Amino acid sequence: MPHPDVAPLRLGTRGSALATTQSGMVARRLEELTGRPVELVRIRTEGDVRTGSLASLGGTGVFVAALREALLDGRCDVAVHSLKDLPTALVEGLTIVTPEREDPRDALCARAGHTLGSLPRGARVGTGSPRRAAQLRAARPDLDVVDIRGNVDTRLRRALGPDADLDAVVLACSGLVRLGRTDAVTDALEPSVVTPAPGQGALAVEARTADVGPGGPLADAFAALDHRATRLAVLAERALLARLEAGCAAPVGALAHVEEGQLVLGAVVARTDGTEKLQHRAATPLDAMTEGRDDDDDARELGVRVAEALLADGADRLAPLASTAARPASATTDPALADPTEAGAPGQDSDRS
Repeated sequence: MPHPDVAPLRLGTRGSALATTQSGMVARRLEELTGRPVELVRIRTEGDVRTGSLASLGGTGVFVAALREALLDGRCDVAVHSLKDLPTALVEGLTIVTPEREDPRDALCARAGHTLGSLPRGARVGTGSPRRAAQLRAARPDLDVVDIRGNVDTRLRRALGPDADLDAVVLACSGLVRLGRTDAVTDALEPSVVTPAPGQGALAVEARTADVGPGGPLADAFAALDHRATRLAVLAERALLARLEAGCAAPVGALAHVEEGQLVLGAVVARTDGTEKLQHRAATPLDAMTEGRDDDDDARELGVRVAEALLADGADRLAPLASTAARPASATTDPALADPTEAGAPGQDSDRS
């Protein structure tokens, strides 16, 4: 139990129901690990204030910058982000750690219990994610995919409320699990049909590097929060995203997992209209260590390798990517190839769930 006479840790969070629920989960774990009470500090971000589609807002980092500023100027001690919201750029003086990931899949929430396959022709399906929209169109070209915004409850009402104007919406399974709204899910979409956003389902817990480094007051807690399989998976996914230089408007999906001693990564790049998509899958053994290397290096290299394969197949022809096939895969300036305790993760597909 936290000691009442100890100064509380201030945990920065966005104010949405999903953000405060996620932050509350981390707060309870930090109280167990540190013996200190944790208080939530609500920070309003640019993504909460501005209107319009997330792609038009710049997507990457719109939910993150204000929280990071609060960490750096001392208004909070820890911040919690949805990992897929984090841009790949390094932020000097800050460190992240990744707790165990929730279900990374996307979820269809439809009227009358429909699955993706059983939706009637011409059904209206809402999403604010170009990645989801492109893959939905690829799977069901007959659907009318509608761009929407809003928090989880707002979007669910668009399909399931008494004044619903849509037949279905697509959200992240992880957000619905954390909010206790899995009753709304009518079809958990398999990654072979709709590949999730890099980092989807994972949280990033961030603090000042001085506080979590050797001898820092949060060093032990951050070490305990780290989940190896999640860390390796998101390292590979964000390395792919950084190599492609894909922003929020690029329909790029990636999902990695540890399986029988290997890290396996699958990825997709699609045309926004869903008429064409490229897929690639590769794996790397985690027990084949070489001197001076570790599993983190292997995870990053796997992400770059899969990105290179997609570029070689013409990914930059399908999607708005800043990268070119001529860029060397070994470029050490790539932020995703930096240590994950210092780098951000993919800032792609920010859809509030």
